[in-house]
Amino acid sequence: MKLENKIAVVTGGARGIGLAISRAYGEEGACVVIADIDQGAIDDALGTLQDEGHAAERLMGVRLDVRDRAQIDAMVEGVTARFGGIDILVNNAAVFDMEPVLEVTEASYDRQFDINVKGLFFTLQAVAGAMVARGRGGAIINMSSQAGRRGEALVSTYCATKAAVISLTQSCALGLIEHGIRVNGIAPGVVDTPMWEEVDALFARYEKRPLGEKKRLVGEAVPYGRMGRPEDYAGPAVFLASDDSDYIVAQTLNVDGGNWMS
Repeated sequence: MKLENKIAVVTGGARGIGLAISRAYGEEGACVVIADIDQGAIDDALGTLQDEGHAAERLMGVRLDVRDRAQIDAMVEGVTARFGGIDILVNNAAVFDMEPVLEVTEASYDRQFDINVKGLFFTLQAVAGAMVARGRGGAIINMSSQAGRRGEALVSTYCATKAAVISLTQSCALGLIEHGIRVNGIAPGVVDTPMWEEVDALFARYEKRPLGEKKRLVGEAVPYGRMGRPEDYAGPAVFLASDDSDYIVAQTLNVDGGNWMS
């Protein structure tokens, strides 16, 4: 029970990696707040966790669009009113788009930066402010990507947003550690989630491949021998939220089966 009686907020927590982390936090004793833009997915996730034995009184769902600062503030206030504060934040909400450099639209660029960078930063700022006011420190985990470690021809904007997440993780960590708030990140590699069906279809379109081929190839290219699974990120997220990582600050942990070494 490494997170016993901690209060954890997971944005984008209703599916994929976010849901896997939410589940693991509950199993480690935390009260878990699933913050997601999709109310239906929130309801499904809460139902699934309760069916698995998680107590309803230790779960909370909040519809949250991280592009809306008023919604962010309302989320922080609502969680504080329900549970008394926030000890852990996982900034997981993000979107992905793909197109050749010459076809990137302003709308796609703005949407990715608004959610992946601006939304992440102002969610962090609001939660960190509440942590400072409470005076008990905390842990913040920002989800980046191996795409933030290197450029990719068809994913220029997404790569840039995830590189920005790594940079913000470092800067925010240095700015908040004096308050006992540890900020770190996780950089997943290729992860087998429902979103990869959309990604595969985009690769099929731009690289003239059969559907399913790109997904198969990227999985085979991982040194570990397979794509990541959402549950592969639960343990690292528990570690970075717990006292076991108390002296780890401003780091972004690669969890990618050996795809990237740094």
